Amino acid sequence: MSMTKIPHRLYLTEEQMPKQWFNLRAAMPQQPDPLLNPATLQPLGTADLAPIFCEELARQELDGATPYVDIPEPVQEVYKMYRPSPLIRAYALEKALGTPARIYYKFEGNNTSGSHKLNSAVAQAYYAKQQGLTGVTTETGAGQWGTALSEACAYFGLSCDVYMVKCSYEQKPFRKAVMGVFDAQVTASPSNTTQVGRQILAENPGTTGSLGCAISEAVEAALASGGTKRYVLGSVLNQVVLHQSIIGLETKLAMEQLDEYPDVVVGCAGGGSNLGGLIAPFMADKLQGRSHTRFVAVEPASCPSLTRGRYAYDFCDTGHVTPLARMYTLGSGFIPSANHAGGLRYHGMSPILSKLYHDGYMEAVAYEQSRVFEAAVFFAKHETILPAPESAHAIRGAMDEALKCKQTGEAKTILFGLTGTGYFDMTAYESYLSGRMTDTIPTDEDLQRGFDSLPAIPQNRM
Repeated sequence: MSMTKIPHRLYLTEEQMPKQWFNLRAAMPQQPDPLLNPATLQPLGTADLAPIFCEELARQELDGATPYVDIPEPVQEVYKMYRPSPLIRAYALEKALGTPARIYYKFEGNNTSGSHKLNSAVAQAYYAKQQGLTGVTTETGAGQWGTALSEACAYFGLSCDVYMVKCSYEQKPFRKAVMGVFDAQVTASPSNTTQVGRQILAENPGTTGSLGCAISEAVEAALASGGTKRYVLGSVLNQVVLHQSIIGLETKLAMEQLDEYPDVVVGCAGGGSNLGGLIAPFMADKLQGRSHTRFVAVEPASCPSLTRGRYAYDFCDTGHVTPLARMYTLGSGFIPSANHAGGLRYHGMSPILSKLYHDGYMEAVAYEQSRVFEAAVFFAKHETILPAPESAHAIRGAMDEALKCKQTGEAKTILFGLTGTGYFDMTAYESYLSGRMTDTIPTDEDLQRGFDSLPAIPQNRM
């Protein structure tokens, strides 16, 4: 590392911003298992996905061979409104922890959505517009994705129908209001507006909802549009990880300018898109023998898909209207406890990250939400940014890695993703600060109910 004083913040120029996304699958020695048609159990082709996804997004979803994909010029123009995002050296956090480690974070909160989600929302809205569609449907949990997509749709002149997980819809009215600013139609899920929503409510009238429920409703709404709309999503699938690779590409370029390279990369993991995007170029180096970086996925103990889930084929939604994906999953019917306030609520994990974790290239750890919010408050006091609860999982993981360095005396370089800001999450912060926040960890019996619902297919008995 250079002995020159490293700046607190490093911004790349617009000219340095990547012009292509990086497809991590092209560097993987073994590809993630293919999406399957649940009726035939045969791998899906682009024609099978076309009724659900935009044509170009369906192609990106199934392309595991093309290393780099050009970012369309209209997408680049929107990116330039808020990118490149800063790489920040956490000097104050290092000092407060008393660690010899060097801590960096990539901050993705410099846009109205307050998160990294806009990186893929812009791309997906652009492809929908290019295809001549009138609008899109989607789900959202904490509301970051719904906010980002509503922004992107307003920019490109598309309608946006958002099915928002009911507990978040009730806890985060201002997220819903921001979506309204951008003309999105927001519905609490499960709802009476779809057949699958009515079925879920009939079976469990008091349900607080889940991302799996909301996905089912959004897909049904898209299929019922007569071909004028398509479903888009904010995480999990390959196309989203591809778009989020701009995070890692910018980060690697910035670290090269500082003569730095991470020994440890830490990211929060719900569906996996931000972590997949952050690690993409660094993981390629590891897969190709150029580095020995450790990669740590941090998830909530109340929704522990990697640390306690099964690596199996499962539906991506509760209503079983989506293809089957092989991933670490808690079962498509799993719903986190109603007291879960930290985001990252999805029952499964990105097939890309699942494959990397299964093959030993990644680690995973789960934290109770009280420890996560403790780290969030500590970070805010020292780095002056109020983090999103999701991001705070990565902060907790990075702080623990830095404290290990304090014990060993190792001056490791730690990189983590600060995926967004927490200004719409004040109900959760107030719960923590007032001492009312509680931790709920599912029992083995709770998880077994989800595993019992996994599809009975040969691959799940391997």
